[in-house]
Amino acid sequence: MNKVKYWLVSLSRIHRCWGFGIQSPTDYAFVRYVVNEHWPYYAYSQFEEKEWLTHKLGQLYFRLANWRQPSWMLLDSYQSYWASGCKKIHFTDAITNKVELARVDIDNEALLHQLLAHCDSHSVLVVEGIHRQWKRWKSIQQDAHVGTTFDLYLCGIVFFDISRYKHHYKINF
Repeated sequence: MNKVKYWLVSLSRIHRCWGFGIQSPTDYAFVRYVVNEHWPYYAYSQFEEKEWLTHKLGQLYFRLANWRQPSWMLLDSYQSYWASGCKKIHFTDAITNKVELARVDIDNEALLHQLLAHCDSHSVLVVEGIHRQWKRWKSIQQDAHVGTTFDLYLCGIVFFDISRYKHHYKINF
């Protein structure tokens, strides 16, 4: 994806910044203090400058790991970002009984279905590339086990707490 397209998408979502219109205090706090947090964190300086998109997503993943504090994750190309956000994290190449926090590309349908089968009400799943497969993203949103979703255009974040009202947010990230 090029920067011009990203900025056009950002401009079309400009009214969805900073959690405006989100009525749930939990969802508002998540958007405001995890997704769109712009204060420099302590570990940002240790990350080498990479491609702008990789760096932007990496900083989001750092904040997610810092917020969620998972005990394990699948091996990942963003491993340094996840590990900097959570010092107790262990990386594995196999899915365990319960998913706490995981990242998957939307094109990897087999892994996506495996992760969805191991998610519970405390799980958080990050799905990258949702702009490439809108139909698959919509089917994830409509799944009976999915509670709240956040469409950041570059990726989607899925919460599985179905005791809360099901809602789908579009966020300018």
